Amino acid sequence: MVGSAPSEFRARGAAGGPPGLSKGRAALVVVGFAVVMLVVNSIASSVHNPVAALIVGPVLACAVIWLYIWAGRRIERRRVVEFPRRGGGLHLVVGTVAGMGLSAVAIGFLALTGVYRISGWGSVPGALAVAGAMCAVAVAEEVFFRGVVFRLLWVRWGTAVALVVSAMIFGLVHLINPDSSVWGAIAIAVEAGLLLGAAYLATGSLWLAIGLHFGWNAATVGIFGTVASGSEARESLVSAATTGPDWLSGGSFGPEASVVSVLVCSAATVLLLYLGHRRGALSPRNS
Repeated sequence: MVGSAPSEFRARGAAGGPPGLSKGRAALVVVGFAVVMLVVNSIASSVHNPVAALIVGPVLACAVIWLYIWAGRRIERRRVVEFPRRGGGLHLVVGTVAGMGLSAVAIGFLALTGVYRISGWGSVPGALAVAGAMCAVAVAEEVFFRGVVFRLLWVRWGTAVALVVSAMIFGLVHLINPDSSVWGAIAIAVEAGLLLGAAYLATGSLWLAIGLHFGWNAATVGIFGTVASGSEARESLVSAATTGPDWLSGGSFGPEASVVSVLVCSAATVLLLYLGHRRGALSPRNS
């Protein structure tokens, strides 16, 4: 059953703003935040000093959120509710803990199969630098992929189209990463694109999705010492190596291309979709 934004979201403006939003304004928002995401990710990824990263990352994240709210009000001419103050902090914390937990479960399974092995201690400053950078990356990507792409698809074509298409775009974008592959893009689309879209549906805000995205990346790269989506390796809390068949280890793309990660994150996606259904976000389109 194809769903659309429930009436409570349409009334509050969460699902996409005024029905009369022109194609030109929509295109401006999409292109503008695509550029913002690319610039922010580039800056955040280039900062390796932990002190600088812990300053630059959160500052960039706050700037992107401010710009998103400003664009919603001035360009889309709607009331922006994707960043509510009430409950936002809790969703962010829960999402961060859950993202780290999902990463730990996936890495744990890989360790049990002998695919993932810790070789020694790494660098605490390196892990902090990763955390700082991921603050900016998580916010910039969630604002674009969920706050802009998913939301505009949702209000126009409904829940199913928004989930599938935004997840496909999220996966395809990762094809530009080093050591990318078609399977890696599919894995990202399923395990992350659907999961983060479901997180938005379950809460009506972007805080949970941002927390999940940040927690997963910070743990996978900064704590467990693996690569994320084939990106450049960073210093981490522990030094580790992955071996074994690519379908299980993820190969040079990292654990995100492992079938284990796909299954673990898909289970969380089902739970979030159930919660979204309970609150009416998956309800049939109203004519």
